[in-house]
Amino acid sequence: MSDTHTTADAYTTADAHTTAAAQDSPPDRAPFTTRLKSALVGDPDARFVYLNNFEVERAWAEGEPRLPGANLSFAAATVNRIEEVGVLLADDSDFVVLKAPVDADYSAYLDTLGVASGRRLVVDRNEPDRSVTADALDSPRLRAELAALNDGATYLMPLGVSRDEELLAEAVGLPVAGPSAEVCRRVNGKIFSRELVDAAGLTPVPGYACRTLDELSAALDACLSGSGGGDGRVVVKESLGVSGRGMIVLEDARRAGRLLEMLARKGADRPVSVVVERWIEKKFDLNYQFVLGRDGTVHFETVKTVLTRNGAHRGHLFPPPLRPDQLRALESAAEVIGKVLAGEGYFGLVGVDAILGADDTLYPCLEINARFNMATYQNRIVERLIRPEQTTLATVLDLKVARAHRFDEVRAALGDLMFAAASPRGVLINNFSTLNAAVVPGRTTHGRVYALCIGEDIEEVERMRSEAETALVRMTEAK
Repeated sequence: MSDTHTTADAYTTADAHTTAAAQDSPPDRAPFTTRLKSALVGDPDARFVYLNNFEVERAWAEGEPRLPGANLSFAAATVNRIEEVGVLLADDSDFVVLKAPVDADYSAYLDTLGVASGRRLVVDRNEPDRSVTADALDSPRLRAELAALNDGATYLMPLGVSRDEELLAEAVGLPVAGPSAEVCRRVNGKIFSRELVDAAGLTPVPGYACRTLDELSAALDACLSGSGGGDGRVVVKESLGVSGRGMIVLEDARRAGRLLEMLARKGADRPVSVVVERWIEKKFDLNYQFVLGRDGTVHFETVKTVLTRNGAHRGHLFPPPLRPDQLRALESAAEVIGKVLAGEGYFGLVGVDAILGADDTLYPCLEINARFNMATYQNRIVERLIRPEQTTLATVLDLKVARAHRFDEVRAALGDLMFAAASPRGVLINNFSTLNAAVVPGRTTHGRVYALCIGEDIEEVERMRSEAETALVRMTEAK
C-alpha cells in the first residue's frame, strides 16, 4: 500500500463538494455525542467520562508474536498526551480524564469556538511514559472523584477497552460504555478483518491470514510468484500492530526468505499472527466511521481521505473525492461489517480503513478499528464550525523544541492564519499538549501540534499548512 502525504492530484473541488452534499446531515439530526450515547447506553442524556487511551493496541498486543525489525521507535510521552483531544467531545455534563491541566490560553481559545465543554479531572501524577489509564489507576484522589460520580447514569467511555480500562471501571464502580476487553481485542485484529472480508464477499485486497510459519511461507510464495496477483511487493502486517508499526514491506523473494529464516530461529513451530497482502497501487486511502448500537443498528457517520507517511497515520482530508455510488458502496459495507461485529458482541464506534485503487477498484475493508480514532475527535468541530462545501486538512506539524512553549506563543506565531469564531477559514489547533510533552531541559526534542486547516479548496488548505509549519518552526528556533 503505497504511502501518500497529499492527494492533490486526485482531488478536485467539484468532487469534494459532490461528496459533501451526499454526506450532508439532515438539519434535525442530533449531535454526534448524543447519537453516541443513545447507541451505546440507550440514554441520550447519559454522562460520559472520556478516557482517551491512545494506542490501546499496545495492551491488546501483549503476548502476541512479533515480526523482527517491524517496530518503529516512538515517543510514548508524546503519544500519551494526545489524550487532551478528549475535551473536544465532552458535553456540559461530561468529564474528561487528563494527564495534566490544559494550558489556560488554549482552553480559553477552545471556549471562544464553543467546541470544548465538560469538567476536567487530572491524574494525581503524570508519568510521561504511561497511558492515561495507567496514571488513573495509580491516582487515589482521582479514583475517589470518579467513584463519587456513580449515579447509575454515568459511564466510563474509553477510546478503546483493554483490561486496564476494565480494572479502572471496577475500582471506581462505573460501568464501561462498551463491550469487554476480550471482545475488543478479538475484533481489532487484522486477521479478524481479513477473514470477515473473505467470508462476507466484500472486495478483498489479494492476500492471506497466517497463523503458522508454513502458512506464511506459502502466502509469500503465492504473492511474490504472481499467483496471488503480486507485482513483486507484498506487505506483512502483525495482526495487532498499530500506526505503521508491526508492518514490513518485502520487495523480492530474497527478503521474504530472510524474514522466514529469522522467524524460524525462534522455533519452527512458533505461531505467527500476520496478514500478507499484495501491494495495491492506489489513488488514496480512506477511513469511514459508523456507530454500532447495542441493538445492532448501524449509524453511518463520516468518510475521510487518510494521509500517511512511511505507513504511519498523518492526518485526514475531507470531504473525499468519492462519487455517490462509491459512497453508497461504503455505506453498504458498513452494514455488512456491523452485522458481523454485532454477532461477535461488539457495539460502539467503528472505524474502517479502505482504499481506492489506481484502477478505481474500491476495497471497502482493509482493517477494522473498533475504537475511537483522531477523526472521532473532529466531529464536534465539523458539526459546529465547518461548512459542508469547505475543505479541511487535518494534519500534524512536527517541530524540534528546546523548551516548553505557551499557547499564546503559538497564537502569536500563527497570527492571521489562526482560525477564529468570526472567521470562516484558518488553522485551528486541535491538540496543543503534544508540543511540550517530551521536553527535557537542556535538550532538543521532538514535539507535535495537531491542527485543522479549513478553507475553500485543497490548494488553500495545503498553503495554510505550509505557512503554519514555517511560522511554528521560526517560533521554536527563536532565542
